[in-house]
Amino acid sequence: MKQSVRLADGSGYEPAAVHASRSPSALMLFVRYPIFLLALGPPIFRPADANAGVNAAQAHFDLWNLFQVVWISLIALRAIIRLTRARTIFIPRQVRFVLILAFFLNLLFFVSVSYSPGPIISTEFSVLYFFTLVCVVEFVVDVYRDPPNWMKLVFQLRLISFLLLAAVLVAIPLASTFVFVILPGAGIRLTGGAVAPVTVICPFISIISAYSFLHSLEPRIRSFLFFLVGLAGTAISQTRGAEIALFLMLVAIVLGWARLKRQSAHLFIAGLMASILIGTVIVGAIGGESIWKIFNRGGDTENVMTGSGRAEVWKFAVSYTLTHPQGMGYVAGFRTLFPNHFDLYVNGDQSHLGNTHNTFLQYLADAGWLALGLYLIMMAKTLALGWRFSKKPALVGLASDSVTRHATRCALLLLVYCLLEGMEASDFAIPLRQPFSIQYAVVAMILGISAGRLAASRARYFPLAN
Repeated sequence: MKQSVRLADGSGYEPAAVHASRSPSALMLFVRYPIFLLALGPPIFRPADANAGVNAAQAHFDLWNLFQVVWISLIALRAIIRLTRARTIFIPRQVRFVLILAFFLNLLFFVSVSYSPGPIISTEFSVLYFFTLVCVVEFVVDVYRDPPNWMKLVFQLRLISFLLLAAVLVAIPLASTFVFVILPGAGIRLTGGAVAPVTVICPFISIISAYSFLHSLEPRIRSFLFFLVGLAGTAISQTRGAEIALFLMLVAIVLGWARLKRQSAHLFIAGLMASILIGTVIVGAIGGESIWKIFNRGGDTENVMTGSGRAEVWKFAVSYTLTHPQGMGYVAGFRTLFPNHFDLYVNGDQSHLGNTHNTFLQYLADAGWLALGLYLIMMAKTLALGWRFSKKPALVGLASDSVTRHATRCALLLLVYCLLEGMEASDFAIPLRQPFSIQYAVVAMILGISAGRLAASRARYFPLAN
């Protein structure tokens, strides 16, 4: 006899809603929803200086890049075939609006090829962006016809992040230059390199696990252990932006949990007071100056205020697009114009000079102010859809409804983290970078959930023929 489990928000669900024996395995989820294969990467075991001295704005490739492109192309081809074979395709208007914005943004990237200093590179990345969007559409259409267990997919994202972290750890003894750098006076900084972005996968592990722990969505021991792994990885990355963004997301998780009932609120207030007290004791014992040095990795205040030199990069991107509102050309434009402007072709690794270190300014530099506006509207609309269905259940009383709402809230937290971390990293805007694929996997989940909720909230369906 099945026993229902009561969630922290007072709603009940059957254990089968999250962990049914008949639920597909993690491997089968990769086969069923190949967009998760995009999020997996694949990992690239290449040292950071592998392309030193290579003009990153011009056409070139190595074995790893070829493997990535073939990987993405095959997944996109499968998505296209499945879409063409579908008898009916229905995407609700609100979700379709987000996808139209994304494809129009892609069109701007193709237009930027005409003035890009590296037209072949711009074309290639535009095609890869298109392939990603095709995979998103195929996922939304698929889950609309056959809704999955959404919390299972959230856990699948955590599994992917954990596998990528394992790949990073395996790479350490093989070739340390793959995954970490040594900072003078600050020790080892685990970045993940081309294998996997530690500043994304570790916070993802922590966010999903913390949410699952507080809402009892899985055994709490498992959640707690995963949370510690993600937290340790984020700390070892020594990236202020990731640490701050993760802290804000954890605060949001705890606040959301504390609002559920009075007992949770009392626990939150007690924990907050204890944290303030402990923090005061630590500051008094160690000293504020010492803590500041630890936070700043031994650097000076000016280094923090300028974003470790990012301010000059951002200033160049904004000043250029003020006189050239169409941007520089997708990906290749900034890789050429920025090093030329500062005369930075100095036998170095141009991958460190080839982006704006800011997702929003990367879109601005790539295709101008219109591209930035489209991206902001697209993300805002996605967040609005997710927020709408995380608050108000479409079908009150269904056992699976609570699980879906939890998955929606968790996906929203992950997307907000990507946007916050995107303030100091541009990888979320560049295909072939794992953060790009991971972010769009999260976006696809939110759009898929929203499509199903919109359909479920209506009294009838309106399928459209191909």
